[in-house]
Amino acid sequence: MVDPLPPSALAAWSWPGPVQVVPVHDGLINPTWLVHGAQGPVGVLQELNTRIFQPTVHEDIEAVTAHLAAKGLPTPRLVRTRAGGLWHEDDGRVLRVLTHVGDRTLHRVAHLDEAREAGALVGRFHRAVDDLDWTYRHVRPGPHDTARHARLLDEALAAHPTHRHHDAVARLADELRAGWAGLQAELPPLPLRHIHGDLKVSNLRFLGPRAHALIDLDTLARDTLGSELGDALRSWCGTAGEDVAEARFDLDVLEAALAGYAAEVGDTLPDGAWGALVPSVQRIATELAMRFAADALHETYFGWDPTRFATRGDHDLVRAQGQASLARAIAGARGEAEARLRRIRPTAGA
Repeated sequence: MVDPLPPSALAAWSWPGPVQVVPVHDGLINPTWLVHGAQGPVGVLQELNTRIFQPTVHEDIEAVTAHLAAKGLPTPRLVRTRAGGLWHEDDGRVLRVLTHVGDRTLHRVAHLDEAREAGALVGRFHRAVDDLDWTYRHVRPGPHDTARHARLLDEALAAHPTHRHHDAVARLADELRAGWAGLQAELPPLPLRHIHGDLKVSNLRFLGPRAHALIDLDTLARDTLGSELGDALRSWCGTAGEDVAEARFDLDVLEAALAGYAAEVGDTLPDGAWGALVPSVQRIATELAMRFAADALHETYFGWDPTRFATRGDHDLVRAQGQASLARAIAGARGEAEARLRRIRPTAGA
């Protein structure tokens, strides 16, 4: 249930005539409303989840989107308040308005053309921010610090020895540790670069058949290409979703997405980056399985679906099992995946 908007919310911005707000139920992190004017959407109003993000994140969004706009890329832009601010505060709540972009949100990749378009959009974004000179004001702990998540899983097992899922999680943890140990030995070091940080397909807005603009920009950061594309491809190619115990890894989606990406970035990637992509997908699936397994013992899941799962821990355990099965599927498909990557990029693995 989304809390009602504070009375000052709409009045903090100038609007082109009367407007009405309609809740958007797609997102999980920041409560969102679409602001409609007489001719259609005139903005996206959001309440920042300050348990995760601090208001300084808006300075990062402003810097990156200004850079994208200067390069001619479509992007949502923060709309300044009447007072000239990037955000508005009311009784401890942090509110912002962004321009409305695109006309369609996907929640899964259903067609290979969509995968190719998604990869191409990410490639255009990476190429555009490659020369951005910006130090991020809001810095979160690295979300893709796999070694850290392995430690947190061990701590969760030690903290909850009598939990009903302890034995299942312990068995899963043994598998995940072994998988991570093998990956550590083969993943090359990659340089830090500007990344979006959360490229699930619902964070790419489409305009007609074309992937148009990236949204949900609170996760902008500097990290490696392996973290960025590993997470994106895990999400796009895991076509069964994250709420199942047995996942699928779609090699056709992988090939289409990377073909679209390669067409945009050309030969600009650092040495070793192409060869790191497939093991990076496996790493992110392994890491998320660790995160979800620890959450199962802590009984913490903000997106718990009580219509399908009796408790948060039950939901988390299924998600952990699903990501572990996805990691296994990727490992089993490594040979074919890397052969397809070589067809896209003859220098892959160099």
